[in-house]
Order: sequence, then C-alpha cells, then structure tokens
Amino acid sequence: MITLRELRNEDIATIKAWPPYPQDCTDLDYAVRDNGGLDEYRAKPGTEILVAEEGETLAGFSVLEQEPGRQAEFRIAVHPGKIGHGLGKTIALRTLAHGFANPGIDLIRLIVRKNNVRAQRLYASLKFRGTGECIEEVHGKMVAFYRMEISRDTFFEESR
Repeated sequence: MITLRELRNEDIATIKAWPPYPQDCTDLDYAVRDNGGLDEYRAKPGTEILVAEEGETLAGFSVLEQEPGRQAEFRIAVHPGKIGHGLGKTIALRTLAHGFANPGIDLIRLIVRKNNVRAQRLYASLKFRGTGECIEEVHGKMVAFYRMEISRDTFFEESR
C-alpha cells in the first residue's frame, strides 16, 4: 500500500542514493541528482514535496508547486526499481487528490518529455488534456516536452 507524507530532511540522502534509471528511462533521473529538480523545488516557496512510501521503502515522490491563478505544477519521480509496477498511477492520483483538497488550486499542470510514452499514457488515463508543447533546458540539454493539465472538476468527475 502506498502512503504519502511530507518530505523529511533525512529522505534526501535516500533519494539521491537511488540506483540509475533503466536504459529506457535514460535522463529521467535529473530530479534526484545533486542540483536537480529535488534540490530546486525544495527551495521554492509554496512548494510541497510528498514522499510515497510502500511499507518501509521510499517508492517515489511528487511535487506540487502552487502558482498564481489558482494552479499548481505537478512533478513525479518513481524509484528506478519500481518503474512499471503501477506505482506512478497511485502516487499521481493521491497527489492530485491532495492538491485539489487545497481550495486555492483549481488546475494542476505538468510537462512530460516527448520521448516518455509511458508517462504520457499514464497522464492521458488520468484525464489530463494536452495544451501544447515546449522546449526547456534540463542539465544543459534542450528537451522537448508536451504540456498537459487537469482541472478540479475533471479530476472529481473521473473519481466518481
């Protein structure tokens, strides 16, 4: 069973010690490395980092960064050894429920790499809708992304 809780300082070393991601997920570990997304988001005001635990194992984490306009940006990372086990969906659903429990958030958006078809399928199954494309620099490389979002109404319609 997956439970979410707030990130603790002692979780950082555990996450950064995760093994490399599988070959088909190359470059997806930027969030967990030194000066990566985890370090970046920990320093941002209005940002929550939630750790997903499966028993005693730190199975992943998610990020909700509240932004102006009643929206938040969503990010997720799953332990490399847990990829493909269905945990991403559980972590995403629980994080979305947590985010939409905040009355100040009506829309949750994300970006997903164009080459990460597995994640695209996950977000589509959760009823995120595509809103465009962008290119961003990630650790010195230009990376192509799709933009996606889900509204509070859509999330709760789909949860019924």
